[in-house]
Amino acid sequence: MSAKPYVLALDQGTTSSRALLFDAQGRLCRVAQRAFAQHFPQPGWVEHEAEDIWATQLATAREAMEGIDPAEVAAIGLTNQRETVVLWERASGRALTRAVVWQDRRTAAHCQALRDAGHEPELRARTGLTLDPYFSATKVAAWLRERPDWRARAEAGELAVGTVDSWLLWRLTEGRVHATDSTNASRTLLMNLHTGAWDEELLRLFDVPAALLPRIEPSCADFGHTTLLGGRIALRGVAGDQQAALFGQGCNRPGQAKNTYGTGCFLLMHTGSQALASQHGLLSTRAAQVDAQAQYALEGSVFMGGAIVQWLRDGLGLVRHSDEIEPLARSVPDSGGVVLVPAFTGLGAPHWRPEARGALLGLTRGSTRAHIARAALEAIALQCADLLDAMLRDAAPAGLALQDLRVDGGACANGLLMQVQADLLGVPVLRPAMRERTALGAAALAAHGAGLWRGEVPWGGAESDERFRPQASASDLAPLRTAWAQALQRVM
Repeated sequence: MSAKPYVLALDQGTTSSRALLFDAQGRLCRVAQRAFAQHFPQPGWVEHEAEDIWATQLATAREAMEGIDPAEVAAIGLTNQRETVVLWERASGRALTRAVVWQDRRTAAHCQALRDAGHEPELRARTGLTLDPYFSATKVAAWLRERPDWRARAEAGELAVGTVDSWLLWRLTEGRVHATDSTNASRTLLMNLHTGAWDEELLRLFDVPAALLPRIEPSCADFGHTTLLGGRIALRGVAGDQQAALFGQGCNRPGQAKNTYGTGCFLLMHTGSQALASQHGLLSTRAAQVDAQAQYALEGSVFMGGAIVQWLRDGLGLVRHSDEIEPLARSVPDSGGVVLVPAFTGLGAPHWRPEARGALLGLTRGSTRAHIARAALEAIALQCADLLDAMLRDAAPAGLALQDLRVDGGACANGLLMQVQADLLGVPVLRPAMRERTALGAAALAAHGAGLWRGEVPWGGAESDERFRPQASASDLAPLRTAWAQALQRVM
C-alpha cells in the first residue's frame, strides 16, 4: 500500500476545467475551477480552442497543488468530456484547429449517407453505438476530407488525433504518451466494443489512418507521468466523465445505475461483463475497467440538461443566477400547460433526431416566467424518464431491474428537479452528500492503479444519501407524460 496521502483528479468538462485534490480516505480537500470560451461559428456547430482546454486544466492543477509537495501525491486520475476530438502535430504539440465538441452536429449529412448506404446495423454490432454526429469518427473524417494536406501528414505519422483525455495526456507527458482508455475509445465509432481494439473495417469505412490514433489501455493503467506540477507524478487512471461518475457512485455491479445532471444528462446502468445490445435507442458502451476483464454499461444521453437552465439565464434573461430557477419554479403548482422541448442541438437517445429543434408550446396570456421555469425543470426530468423507460426494456431480458437511481452533477442540487425525477421514475433518487462523483471516480481509478485503494466501492461510499421518494401516482403524472409525448411528436 502506498503511504502517499493525496490523489489529484483532473476533471475536464464541456464548459470548464477543474482539479480536485483528495486525501487517502477519499475526502475532498481542494477544488480549483476555470471556465473557458465556447465557440458557435455556425448553427449546430460547437467548438473549443484546444489550447484553452490545456491552459485551464494546467492552471487548475497547479492551483489545487499549491503548497503540496508532489512527492505526497500518489497519482493523478483524469476524466474528460467524451467524443470531443482534437487534432495536433506530434512534433510541436500544437493543435491544428479548434476541437470539435460532442454537441456539434455538422456531420449529420455524413451520418445520414452512411445510414442510407446500410452501414448502421454493422456499426451497431461492432461498436454498440448509433450513427450520429455525437461520436468522434465523422468529425475526424471531415477534417481529413476537407484538408488533403492533413490527410497526407496523418498517413505519414506526423499528426495525432484523440479525445480530450489523449490531448491532455500528450501535453501532461510532454509528448511521451499518446494513449486513451477503453471508455473513451468506445465512444469514437472506431473501437470494436467486444475486442477493445481499433477495428480495421471501421477505420476503412471512415477512412481514418491508424497512425493517427492513440493506444487503448484499461482505465487503470500506466499512462506515464508528468513533471509539470513541480515534481514527477504518475498518471494512473483515465475514464470518460460518465463512466468515471458510474465508478465514483459505486455502481460496479449489474443493475446499478446513475444519472449525471451536467450540461447534458447521462444515464448509465452497469451490465457487468456482458454487453447488452439495445433494441430501444440506447447505446452499449464500456464501463471503467480496473483489470483485464472488460466491463460494460447501457447508456442514454440527453444533450440539453443543465444547459437548459443556462439558456433561461443567459439566452432569455429569465433569471440572473441559476439558483433562482428552483424558487421561481416552486412558486407555481405546475407548468400551467407549458411544455418545453429543449432540442436545441437535436434530440439524443432514445429518439436520435439530429434535425429536431426546440419548441416552447402551450403558452397562453396567463403563462409567466414561473411556468416556463417549471416547464424547463420538467423537461430535464422527462427526457431522463424516457431514457430509463428504454433502459429497463433493454435490461429486462438479462434479469436486471432498478432499485434506485444515484445522481450527481451540478443540476442535482435542485431539489424540485430531483423530486419530479423520483415521481416520474417511481423509484427513490439518491443524492450523495459529496456530489463530486465524476472526479471521485477518476481519483479512485488512479488510487487503485497506484495501489492506494483496493475494494469494490470507492471512497465516500459510506456517506449518507439524501433520498427523494416518489410522491405522485402514475395517474397524477399521466397528463404531463401525454403532453410531453405530443410535444415530442411536434418537434420530430
